[in-house]
Amino acid sequence: MTKRKVAITMDSALLSALDSLVDQRVFPNRSRAIQQAVQEKLDRLQQTRLARECAKLDPAFERSLAEEGLAEDLTGWPEY
Repeated sequence: MTKRKVAITMDSALLSALDSLVDQRVFPNRSRAIQQAVQEKLDRLQQTRLARECAKLDPAFERSLAEEGLAEDLTGWPEY
């Protein structure tokens, strides 16, 4: 994956906390720490988006679709 440089502005207290984690070897450097934090935030946002979309589903309608599909599958199976 291609990496590109970006410049960010950060509150000094936040930067100090980040540097402390780098000093403790939690992260190898600032870039890796910020990259991981952004990735985790994006993943979390994606999960909440999926949950919001799932909440829009009508369980009764989804169940009827599933049962309809199962009924069609069963008609194609041979009886023993």
